[in-house]
Amino acid sequence: MSTPQLVVHRDKELMAQAAAARLLTKIVDAQAARGSASVVLTGGRNGNAVLAALGDAPARDAVDWSRIDLWWGDERFLPEGDPERNVTQARAALLDAVPLDPERVHAMPASDGPYATGGPEGDGADTAAAAYAAELAAAAGPEDHGPVPTFDVLMLGVGPDTHVASLFPELPGVRETERTVVGVHGAPKPPPTRISLTLPAIRAAREVWLLAAGEDKAEAVAIALSGAGEVQAPAAGARGRARTLWLLDAAAASGLPRELYPPASP
Repeated sequence: MSTPQLVVHRDKELMAQAAAARLLTKIVDAQAARGSASVVLTGGRNGNAVLAALGDAPARDAVDWSRIDLWWGDERFLPEGDPERNVTQARAALLDAVPLDPERVHAMPASDGPYATGGPEGDGADTAAAAYAAELAAAAGPEDHGPVPTFDVLMLGVGPDTHVASLFPELPGVRETERTVVGVHGAPKPPPTRISLTLPAIRAAREVWLLAAGEDKAEAVAIALSGAGEVQAPAAGARGRARTLWLLDAAAASGLPRELYPPASP
């Protein structure tokens, strides 16, 4: 796994714009090299800010949007169209404005979908997680490293408690070593029932980008980059095969020793 690299920007707006520009370049390069690109999206304020900046970027039309597969790192197990679902927010921020191939937009199942029937909500999330794992496995080719595609970029927001996707400190999901997708129950932030990629799936990506902005993320960033264990600090276990990139604003980086990162970008 790759060693984390840090890029610190002056503020969250600049961080989102720079991340969007970086993502556009990665998608265009992947499409030029292999004909298509594969990206895992994240929700939350920073993930949605990157998508909005992507939509506003003059270079967005350099991407062939019909040749990109979009996946999600996690999802709130709520009904289709619920405003709290990551896919709903992503559609509003960008996806509805670009000519994607609907067959290549791989949203995680909703709580009112076919995998949620026939049992209590917890059983539904577990069944939905297994279905998403099967979809990932079907998309993986012989050149990939296991039962998920080798994502070009996998983005993760970092929570104030160091959670990434819906892998929370000490909960069973962060300890998973075999399954690629799990149902999450009893999450410490609402809604308590979710679906999440696991660390084995995350680590299949060529590049993992961790996004954090704001003073409320400073402690989590410092803990995750201080050598903490992944069970106690899930963000510490999120690594890409070729690159692990922490994209921060100055406030989120404020708890780190200055020698760990370069001055904030203008």
